Amino acid sequence: MYTVHPPQKPDPGSGSDDLRVYQNWKGSNIFFLQGSLIFGPDVRSLGLTIFLIVAPVAVFCVFVARKLMDDFPDHYGISIMVVVVVFTVYDLILLLLTSGRDPGIIPRNAHPPEPEGFDGSTDGGAGQTPQLRLPRIKEVDVNGITVKIKYCDTCMLYRPPRCSHCSICNNCVERFDHHCPWVGQCIGLRNYRFFFMFVFSTTLLCIFVFAFCWVYIRRIMGSEVTTIWKAMIKTPASIVLIVYTFISMWFVGGLTAFHLYLISTNQTTYENFRYRYDRRANPYNRGVVENFKEIFFTGIPQSKNNFRAKVPREPVLPTRSVGGGFMSPNMGKPVEDIEMGRKAVWGDMNSGLDLGEGQLNSTDRLNFKDGELGEMSPEIRANVEDTGERAGIHPRRSSWGRKSGSWDMSPEILALSARVGESNRATSSNSAKNEENRHS
Repeated sequence: MYTVHPPQKPDPGSGSDDLRVYQNWKGSNIFFLQGSLIFGPDVRSLGLTIFLIVAPVAVFCVFVARKLMDDFPDHYGISIMVVVVVFTVYDLILLLLTSGRDPGIIPRNAHPPEPEGFDGSTDGGAGQTPQLRLPRIKEVDVNGITVKIKYCDTCMLYRPPRCSHCSICNNCVERFDHHCPWVGQCIGLRNYRFFFMFVFSTTLLCIFVFAFCWVYIRRIMGSEVTTIWKAMIKTPASIVLIVYTFISMWFVGGLTAFHLYLISTNQTTYENFRYRYDRRANPYNRGVVENFKEIFFTGIPQSKNNFRAKVPREPVLPTRSVGGGFMSPNMGKPVEDIEMGRKAVWGDMNSGLDLGEGQLNSTDRLNFKDGELGEMSPEIRANVEDTGERAGIHPRRSSWGRKSGSWDMSPEILALSARVGESNRATSSNSAKNEENRHS
């Protein structure tokens, strides 16, 4: 299970209190070289991927390509070694370009957007604070076809078309394709091209090693006039490489073919598994030629994030209840987001709102038994006694009876405060009568 990494501390020798964006990043990404490289939280899997590429190539160069250098005239044997080394370096560069760059992360908002048509003069009525609930889904037009976009509670924005929130990296990514554990990064708008080129070049590398291992076996058969089985026994490294590359070709080759289909129809992996455009119109499909041109022959947009930019420290605000404002579409009801990969859970309203004066959390409410103050927690007792001291205020007119944020006070608390108020008034009345009798 992946965890969100805490913001990194600034360098002690920097002499500035301002943090950089990558040090104050809200997502789960891991940064290197002071924000120059951004990876997913599962960046360790990148080491395994590099090993699975470099190790078989090293075995091929030592036990196969080196033996073939003398079997081909005019330095053709050396070219086998050069080609496999250069192609491997090229493959690793594509891997780094895929995993070490911003895949198209949309910066999250500090506050929810204002609802459309809001003029700031909404009247919530007497004794109530106005509440404005953001719509969960909006509809936009894409090439004449209506497309629904969702509100992201984490990033506090409406996701653009083809954008989705990655639950592993905890970011909204433009043209989200999938999160690839083999490269340790989301695949999106800004690195999909390099991802496909990496998968395709890995397929070609497997074919190259597979083919020349068989060439070496045929050379042994011709030079020693023996059977294929005896020739295979003489070069066990070739047998291991043939089996390894054959299995790898099914994996990366199948992935290459699948993404060729996605590119030709202008789909993403996420859209293919969720929307099934073969059953309805695809608003993004512009034809095979235009679809390939969009992926390979258009400029890659600039990143919307400057990870090395300085940001001021966030001020520590006092914990007071905030009346009114805008409410999240999911506040107070079950949330289930397929794009987030989460199961249905109840919106954590207590974590989204600070407990203010006269407000009790759910833990304190559990301490209430049979209306007795002696069994209640000190926090509740203090709130109730404070209400009793203000006995002249009817509980329905107090701040407890109003909506605060997106939730009301429990009816049990309101009833308890009323009983305490009446008890205090009765006690005050009896005390006054006793005092008059004493004076008389």
